[in-house]
Amino acid sequence: MERAVAARARTAAVQELARLVRRAGSVVALTGAGISVPSGIPDFRTPGTGLWENVDPMEVAHIDAWRADPERFWTFYGDRFQTLGDKRPNGAHRALAELERGGHLDAVVTQNIDMLHRKAGTRELVEVHGSIAACVCLSCGARPELAVVIERLGESTVPLCHCGRPLKPDVVLFGEFLSAAALGRATALAEGADLLLCIGSSLEVHPVAQLPAVTLSRGGAIAIVTQGPTPYDARAAVRLTGDVEAELAALVAAL
Repeated sequence: MERAVAARARTAAVQELARLVRRAGSVVALTGAGISVPSGIPDFRTPGTGLWENVDPMEVAHIDAWRADPERFWTFYGDRFQTLGDKRPNGAHRALAELERGGHLDAVVTQNIDMLHRKAGTRELVEVHGSIAACVCLSCGARPELAVVIERLGESTVPLCHCGRPLKPDVVLFGEFLSAAALGRATALAEGADLLLCIGSSLEVHPVAQLPAVTLSRGGAIAIVTQGPTPYDARAAVRLTGDVEAELAALVAAL
């Protein structure tokens, strides 16, 4: 009986979400680490599996750590770079790309650096924390692509620029500011959204966590599709807590 009631409630929530999408003039998706978990990429804080479970991010993923000890930094980050480069989009990434192709989604704003939205075919994409697609040399400004960096990692513990200086992943490390252009674009999209679809994010990492409040302040609605609690649950027009692939597949089918 309880399962049947839960199933009916979920179906009703998906139908309501589809109704909101159809009525909205602008729909924007905001995605976090949870959308990539089905692709085999751990999130950050889940007990037992989170990326930071046994590692202090301030020691290995801070800009000061990169500056002070690039070898230690890359000992941690090098494995992550190579692992992420092999990952493939899952059904949730593909569902968002399909929604965009169908004219139901204007853009995806993502906190993820894993390139999976790109690989799935999303065209209008704002990667607010950067991407592993390239590295950058803070000395000469060179930006070698991922394949080149992986090749150099095979030759040395620390990938070096052609100028001889250590490369830094073109991602926002702890202690760095987000790109003003990326954050400005994300904020503009949130301001113009009639519906902000928040997927796989705890909505606790600022400044991106302020985007739902931006949409709400402009009279838009938010919908949340993630398994853990968020600070915005009580203000969400729709709240889905199931598997992100299943929930987004159901949304696509309902449209």
